Amino acid sequence: MDRLPPSGRYEDSEGGSCVKGSRDAEYTEYVQSRLPWLRRVAYLLCQDWQSADDLVQSAITRLYTHWGRARDTASIDAYTRTIMVRVFISERRSAWARRVILLPEQFDRPGAQHDHDARLMVRAALAALPPRQRATLVLRFYCDLPVEVTARELGCTAGTVKSQTAKGLDALRRALGPIMAEEA
Repeated sequence: MDRLPPSGRYEDSEGGSCVKGSRDAEYTEYVQSRLPWLRRVAYLLCQDWQSADDLVQSAITRLYTHWGRARDTASIDAYTRTIMVRVFISERRSAWARRVILLPEQFDRPGAQHDHDARLMVRAALAALPPRQRATLVLRFYCDLPVEVTARELGCTAGTVKSQTAKGLDALRRALGPIMAEEA
């Protein structure tokens, strides 16, 4: 469900046209269908589930206020992802995010995986990156977006995306280099 019909009208089973519920019903249907994806992207940005849930909540609240514009875009997912990345970067710039560190009472437990230690090391290295570099790497490699689309979502030039990607990957290689050398 990446694009809604521009008129909000759908054909029923007999080929007749009918109006799809209200604006709120369309919004609710979209959010319910995309919530798991939104949470995964938010987790990669924030590195903890509580902050990811807060980020998703902020993003879908902003999406609701702009729903009329969002549903007329070529890709609602891209519009929503852009909102989420911009909220993430904006929150990291605030003085509150630099002064307050909330620690969860219980640590998140990952599901079964093949190489648990490597995954934790990559997460820790990703969490150590500055927010812009982390957002760039998540958009480029997790969301599999091209440079131009990533630049548009981050509100910067393609050259900045390339630079942030190179710096982020270099930092990950430096952080993971000694660990990967031990395994080889």
